[in-house]
Amino acid sequence: MTYRVVYGAVREHPRKVIHVVRVIGAPLEVEDIDEIGARMRERALARHGEADAAVVVVQGDTKETLRLFGDSYSVGRVRAAMFNAAIRWTAIDLE
Repeated sequence: MTYRVVYGAVREHPRKVIHVVRVIGAPLEVEDIDEIGARMRERALARHGEADAAVVVVQGDTKETLRLFGDSYSVGRVRAAMFNAAIRWTAIDLE
């Protein structure tokens, strides 16, 4: 399966963000989504020192197929930000 990922962030507090990774392309299994979330947490720890980084993984292209994975509070914040088009997406390599 081929897919690519893009990154966005939702500001939670002045020094805290929710990291958002969007999967574009083929639908993935839950294990693959968990792996992408874990890689993003590792990246946040290495780059920003965030030991407890909040990460939401988004999959799907339309409202009908959109699925968000993460803790419920972060998912709610990301869903609201996406509804308001408040996330700027940039390419990211998590390999």
